[in-house]
Amino acid sequence: MSVRESGSGTPLVLLHAFPLNASMWSAQLDALPGPTGDEARVLAPDQRGFGGTELGADEPSLDLVADDLALLLDAAGIDRAVVGGLSMGGYVALAFARRHPDRLAGLLLSNTRATADTDAARANRERIAAAVTARDSVQLLLDERVAAGQLGPDSQHLVERVQAMVAAAPPAAVAWAQRAMAARPDSLDVLAGLRVPLAVVAGALDALAPLEEAERMVQAGPDAELTVVPGVGHLSALESPGAFDAAVRRLLARVAAG
Repeated sequence: MSVRESGSGTPLVLLHAFPLNASMWSAQLDALPGPTGDEARVLAPDQRGFGGTELGADEPSLDLVADDLALLLDAAGIDRAVVGGLSMGGYVALAFARRHPDRLAGLLLSNTRATADTDAARANRERIAAAVTARDSVQLLLDERVAAGQLGPDSQHLVERVQAMVAAAPPAAVAWAQRAMAARPDSLDVLAGLRVPLAVVAGALDALAPLEEAERMVQAGPDAELTVVPGVGHLSALESPGAFDAAVRRLLARVAAG
């Protein structure tokens, strides 16, 4: 796996959204280690097929991506970590919590949901997967204004940056990830059994992961805190890094307090 890393201290893994890559976490890699660099050891990996990480030949499954993360922690000499994900990254974080609960020190779920896809959502994922595969191009995602649709109305200045990440996504990775997300199970049971602090971050204007999904996750988790970031859409870490980082720091403090 390709991974960006900064700082020392409490291990914190940040998992990127679809169809972006770990470069979306540049602000967090700079800020979250703190002024002395020892508040957090931040690791931001590229998930399968994105950025600098190879896709491999396995059938689509977010469980495999979660297992990739466990191997990354092994390689980094990390026993337990706070694991956070945004959108697709949140799905992977939930899969990690299900498959490797003993490796989890805290869980951050941002602009995501714990419920499974509806039939309509699965059909749309397959439509996209089939189209990008047939055309060997991700132009469909650009034509359908995926970047603009992920951002709130006051964050459209970020469209070009997000578009560049979308355009860099390999078609095979886009198709694989869509099919992996479509196959994911409902994970509210994972949250109900969680034994570590949970932080949920929602964008007040997020149409892709509405606030009621965030509230559902908070209600399921026994030790949960909800942060609603005003004025932002689906990419809160990019749109309002200060508010997002503050929520992460509160989670890190709760983890440290034990």
